[in-house]
Amino acid sequence: MPAIVVLGAQWGDEGKGKATDLLTTQQSIDFCVRTSGGHNAGHTIVVDGEKFATHLLPSGILTPGCTNVIGNGVVVSPEALFRELDALTARDVSLGELVISGNAHVIASYHSTIDKVTERFLGKNKIGTTGRGIGPAYADKINRVGIRVADLFDEKILGEKVEAALEVKNHLLTKVYNRRAITVEEVVEDLRSYADRLAPMVRDTSLLLNQALDRDETVLFEGAQATMLDVDHGTYPFVTSSSPVAGGVCTGAGVGPTRIDRVIGVIKAYTTRVGSGPFPTELFDADGEKLWKVGGEVGVSTGRDRRCGWYDAVVARYATRVNGLTELFMTKLDVLSSWERVPVCVAYDVDGVRHDEMPLTQTEFHAATPVYEYLDGWWEDISGCRRFEDLPKNAQRYVKALEEMSGAPFWAVGVGPGRDQTIVVND
Repeated sequence: MPAIVVLGAQWGDEGKGKATDLLTTQQSIDFCVRTSGGHNAGHTIVVDGEKFATHLLPSGILTPGCTNVIGNGVVVSPEALFRELDALTARDVSLGELVISGNAHVIASYHSTIDKVTERFLGKNKIGTTGRGIGPAYADKINRVGIRVADLFDEKILGEKVEAALEVKNHLLTKVYNRRAITVEEVVEDLRSYADRLAPMVRDTSLLLNQALDRDETVLFEGAQATMLDVDHGTYPFVTSSSPVAGGVCTGAGVGPTRIDRVIGVIKAYTTRVGSGPFPTELFDADGEKLWKVGGEVGVSTGRDRRCGWYDAVVARYATRVNGLTELFMTKLDVLSSWERVPVCVAYDVDGVRHDEMPLTQTEFHAATPVYEYLDGWWEDISGCRRFEDLPKNAQRYVKALEEMSGAPFWAVGVGPGRDQTIVVND
């Protein structure tokens, strides 16, 4: 049985939760794994007409019998974790099992404090973070002053690590940002308050997952954020602080690349982005307003409006190449009903030079303007279609044209938010 990766092929919010949920219901998924990011992610899943939002929890949490894993590459806010679990429990949802890597790093209260004051300090140069401490937690990890989940169970070690982490941060808070210093005791007390509830969940998840693959069980690795937000391969510096590309799955879960069988990229029938940064196909007109309204483009995790634009085949080809995608899952095709013609970006113009692939430098990408091809639209409501042949001819042509431009076959197309509103194109 395979190891499957599902990840975002644009700037996030593509509908990865829908793709993951579809896999967990269409075949037996034994493990669903988050490998990067934190509670800045947001996945919407609709089950029997009821909408659920997951942030830190893997989407398989809604599938009884599925073991859900938060891997070592994730940064964990204990407060956010239990708030999310309690919210699902309060809705009488049957949950799968949850295990957490002892090597995953913890988001402490001072991380979100640093995150927020730094963004305000940057002013017009701000990155557009969620302010939830994700970046500072990853920075501490790289600076080797981070706190791991396993540290919460040893008060002496935890105190020493918090003290080391606060040594520089308190100078920054008091002398640069004019904020009060944070005491070691308050941080330790807060983190230790979660230890007893966390303890039964903590495992060596790398060992757990590799043993599962040895038993031929199916492991689904669920991406957070997306390719264009990757710290190495995204639109730096307007990126997240982790590696949400396929390569990041291996380091974030502790499995080798030879164990991965399928890499599925999730992509919208148009493009959206939350936060700051370049976005070549962004629309500032009535079409952009219509995409935002019909698509319900508000961030699940942040509540921020998403910027909207047309499909970008350059980004799709780039994501296919960087991730080694075996297939694409396209969502929200239904949103495009009622346009007479639908533009698709096939290349960029940078100072009179055509670029069919991603420009080399940040300066060039900032200056890129889209080169469009125009495809005939359709007016029919396609939300009830369940076979590719049921789609209007122009909708079929749109899907096939995008498939050819994007460098990977389309596995399936979403025509609505529900579990059943999906058309398998290539089984």
